[in-house]
This record gives sequence, structure tokens and C-alpha cells, in this order.
Amino acid sequence: MIEDRNFDDLAQKFAKNIYGTAKGQIRQTVVWQDLEQVLAMLEQAKPLHILDAGGGLGQLSQKIAELGHNVTLCDLSGEMLKLAEQEIAKNGLLEQYRLVHSPVQQVGEHLDGLVDLVLFHAVMEWLSDPKDALERLLEQVKPGGIISVMFYNYNGLLFKNLICGNLTHIEQGMPHRKRFKLQPQKGIKPEDVYSWLTDAGFNILGKTGVRTFHDYMQSNMVGDYTFEQVLEMEQKLCRQEPYLSLGRYIHVYAQKPLASDDKSGKETDIDNSNKDNG
Repeated sequence: MIEDRNFDDLAQKFAKNIYGTAKGQIRQTVVWQDLEQVLAMLEQAKPLHILDAGGGLGQLSQKIAELGHNVTLCDLSGEMLKLAEQEIAKNGLLEQYRLVHSPVQQVGEHLDGLVDLVLFHAVMEWLSDPKDALERLLEQVKPGGIISVMFYNYNGLLFKNLICGNLTHIEQGMPHRKRFKLQPQKGIKPEDVYSWLTDAGFNILGKTGVRTFHDYMQSNMVGDYTFEQVLEMEQKLCRQEPYLSLGRYIHVYAQKPLASDDKSGKETDIDNSNKDNG
């Protein structure tokens, strides 16, 4: 039985290895581009109320708070919340934050009302029942509000094992290797996440592959590139198929219809640039 992962024991290492790396920089950059579009859709009313569910250090929600919005950040890890509070205080944003020590499944008990935007990033793959957690968070979104979901992509995990020749591991079902403590316990199939969103009546606005090729580059490969080139190419390819669906993570964002009885669950586009998102 896979239990929900609590990062109390690895909070410092997690912060350093996830956020302070090239991987983290690519992730922050491409997802922030999507969030800028999301905020542009929602900013008719200010300030917005943001829920950062399982938010860790709140890297992206702090960028949103800097724009004048209010954030509730919850996390299962008390140690992670302590680190988040230090970072938020250092950036002068504590007045706009409410920190809640709670699993994402129970955060609704701590909210005063429905929220404009939910951030649910890199959490589902650590949960025993990701579908249930997502559905509970969808209930916290107000009509017209948006949920931003980033998850560890099953297809990316499979492809990585294929090109590394780990065929026996694949045949065994790709069980979690405990020695890789910061590697998620499982990959989530994109089609499952998309259907969970649309089945709940949400309209998918866009999809982005996060690290569509960076993680597949071999450390001993002979090539001519800089990190700046890698970042630029990631931004160029991340919303195009087939690269999008090979991302180590996928970011998908979806809107709750204004009409509460609309359960059509269809895909729409913010602008023409997203029409090839697949």
C-alpha cells in the first residue's frame, strides 16, 4: 500500500534538489508562462484568492503573491511549512499568506470560501489515491475559477526506462525504487488526469510538457549547447506534440464553468497558440 508521502525527513534536501537545479529552473519557467495566461483570465477582480495545495516552499505562489494576490498554502509536512514561512518572510510576503498544516484532502475544512485558483503541483504522484485528492480540490474552485495541475508523467517515466534499457524493470511494472528518495512513487497517466477534470465538468484550457527532452540528455553525450539554449528549446517545444506528451511532468489547467449545471467537460483554448496541444 502506497501511503501519502510526508517530506518532514527530507525537507531541506528536497528544497535544494528540486528547486535549486536546472530541472527546477526549466519547470518554473514553462509553468509560469502558463500561469501568466491563467492570471490574465482571472484578474478582473483583485485580489484573487489562491490555494497552493501541497505547496512546499510556494515558489510559484510567491510570484503570484508579489502581484498583490492572497494565498493559502497547505502542506502535509510541518518541516516544509517552516521552510516556506522563512522564504515567504524573506520576500516580505507573509501578510498575503495563510499557512495551513493539513493534507490536501482536508484543506477545505480550513478555507473560508471557494477560491479563484488552485495550484496542485507535483503532489498527485506521492498520494495513495490521487483521483480522490484532485476531486476534493476541484470542489474548492469557484465557478469561473481555474485549477492548475502538474503531475509526474507515466509516459515520460516509461520512455526514460526504455531508452536506459531498463526493460526488466518495465516488465515488473516499474515499482518504486526506494533508493531514489526524491523520485516520485509512481507516474500518473495523462489520459486519466484529463478525464478526471472533464468528468467533473471542467474545461481544459491548455497543456504543457515540463522537461520534454532535458532529462533524456545523457551526461556523457557529445553535444554543443548551453543551458540557455536548452531552456529556450524547452519553451519552444513544450506545447507541441509529440514532445508535450513526453515531458517528465505535464502541466494541465482547466476552468470550472460559470453555470453550475454545465457538466459538458470539454477542451477549449486560451488562444491560437494552444490549438495543437493535443
